[in-house]
Amino acid sequence: MKKLIIINGPNLNLLGKREPEIYGSLTFEDYLEGLKSKFKGVDISYYQSNVEGELINKLHEVGFSFDGVILNAGAYTHTSIGLGDAIKGIETPVVEVHISNTFGRESFRHQSYISPNAKGVILGFGMLSYELAIKSFFD
Repeated sequence: MKKLIIINGPNLNLLGKREPEIYGSLTFEDYLEGLKSKFKGVDISYYQSNVEGELINKLHEVGFSFDGVILNAGAYTHTSIGLGDAIKGIETPVVEVHISNTFGRESFRHQSYISPNAKGVILGFGMLSYELAIKSFFD
């Protein structure tokens, strides 16, 4: 059984409340239950933090024992060299995920410190982006 973890960064704890026109009205916890039902043969863990160092610590913790990380680093994607370095330093492959199409938004969101060290990037498909990321670990 594959062991995956979804790690969400800052403000993603507000999914379902925050800017529903961009992010939808479903909480991540509700969405996660549906993912677990759909992928019964996958052990899916979940972690969310608004704190950069806690995200780095979690990557270090799971980065040598899990089969994959699905990371939506939120705004830290565009600012955190530390997260990029953490991904470079672990063995577990990381798929970068974004709910919105970051290239259709403000220009500062076009830069990612995650992408150069990620297995791949999935963005702009709403919450379906997470499902696509899970499927990427089976191809």
